Amino acid sequence: MSVIRINHPTRDSAPGKSYGRAHMATKFPPAPKVGMVSLGCPKALVDSERILTKLRSDGYAMSPDYAGADVVLVNTCGFLDSAKEESLEAIGEAIAENGRVIVTGCMGNEADLIRERFPQVLAVTGAHQYEAVVNAVHEASPPIPNAFVDLVPEGGLKLTPRHYSYLKISEGCNHRCTFCIIPSIRGDLVSRRIDAVLREAEKLVAAGTKELLVISQDTSAYGVDVRHEPRNWHGREIRTHMTDLASALGDMGVWTRLHYVYPYPHVDQVIPLMAEGKLTPYLDIPFQHASPKVLKAMKRPGNDAKVLARIHKWRDICPDIAIRSSFVVGFPGETEEDFQYLLDWLEEAQLDRVGAFRFEPVEGAVANDLPGAVPEEVKEERYARIMEKTAAISAAKLQAKIGRILPVIIDEIGEADEEGSIGGTARSQADAPEIDGNVFLRDLQDSHPDAKPGDIINVLIEDADEHDLFGAPAGK
Repeated sequence: MSVIRINHPTRDSAPGKSYGRAHMATKFPPAPKVGMVSLGCPKALVDSERILTKLRSDGYAMSPDYAGADVVLVNTCGFLDSAKEESLEAIGEAIAENGRVIVTGCMGNEADLIRERFPQVLAVTGAHQYEAVVNAVHEASPPIPNAFVDLVPEGGLKLTPRHYSYLKISEGCNHRCTFCIIPSIRGDLVSRRIDAVLREAEKLVAAGTKELLVISQDTSAYGVDVRHEPRNWHGREIRTHMTDLASALGDMGVWTRLHYVYPYPHVDQVIPLMAEGKLTPYLDIPFQHASPKVLKAMKRPGNDAKVLARIHKWRDICPDIAIRSSFVVGFPGETEEDFQYLLDWLEEAQLDRVGAFRFEPVEGAVANDLPGAVPEEVKEERYARIMEKTAAISAAKLQAKIGRILPVIIDEIGEADEEGSIGGTARSQADAPEIDGNVFLRDLQDSHPDAKPGDIINVLIEDADEHDLFGAPAGK
């Protein structure tokens, strides 16, 4: 998790108007300022962006620090106990530094715990309760109406760089995984209207987004709750379905990356779109484990052999597809045999990007009561082994890219080195921001003097390590 503190340039008052010597310039009062600490996953980040966009439209300015804020919002994460503790620490810091704090997000369903520890908080609201948190800000620091100033850019306010944006397509989840409490926090699946999603995507692209990252709790289930109802979009009928959404987003001319994709059969239909270049050849699939016994205990799909066959087929259709996943080690009842099964499966699957987590009991999760708790020292040992295995796979895959020319998106322009050469940090199509690797560039401005974040250029890959690539621009 990361803490994101807003640091947008703002103006406290608009320039006045003068209609001749007899009239004084109109001076507007300064806008109340809001600070934000946003914790957790990209879905929570989108919630923060929506809250800030609404507040900006109501006339609030953004504060880059505690001292300048009239009120501070803390958007919390409550998925794991460690995440809850980090959220509580963030609330405590905000109270100590500012004193006027509103809490929102996934820990909002534990308002009693928050108020017991921090009775000073002004209000506590739950996940994606946008109206409630905005109303709480209005009460704590009332907005100052100002009809003369346009406060919100077309694409809304963003916590990410201008060139990439998260696009949330639904809330909640219909799965009942035994280790997860998300449905109890965010409820069952509620899909957004597909025309509203596509309209938002168009606005983001028009505002400068070069990469869309599609997120939800279960992207593959998009539209199930509304029976994939059709909507009119630019004169044609389009279903509320992942495949229709992917195809429409693929027509927008930007990188489009699919996250949190369960491997339902219809996922096969998006692979040709990747081969055609309409979608970024990247799938984020939360497999969580491979052992059929452990998957059954997790209440997850467990046909590992069929999934392996599909992965091989996907690579036949789109050889450059990158598959990222996450796995839990030390789940209750996981034996050494189960863990070795997972390692063998990973060797066969050759996933491009892998994250691993030690099982951690979460209050309210069914898995807490399962027999066969794995000792902490065994969890640590298995975690080290899975990271060693996946790092070796990643290193071999990245070594195979040396000598290739790949398109990359620039995230940051670097500082000049001792010889005056300027490089940069970028990502390939196999790399999602913040969670995957980078492509480190040398001599960027020698061939691209006007390069800026969001530009997509071709790069010759010269070297690699376990997670990152290194290269130089391959000309204009």
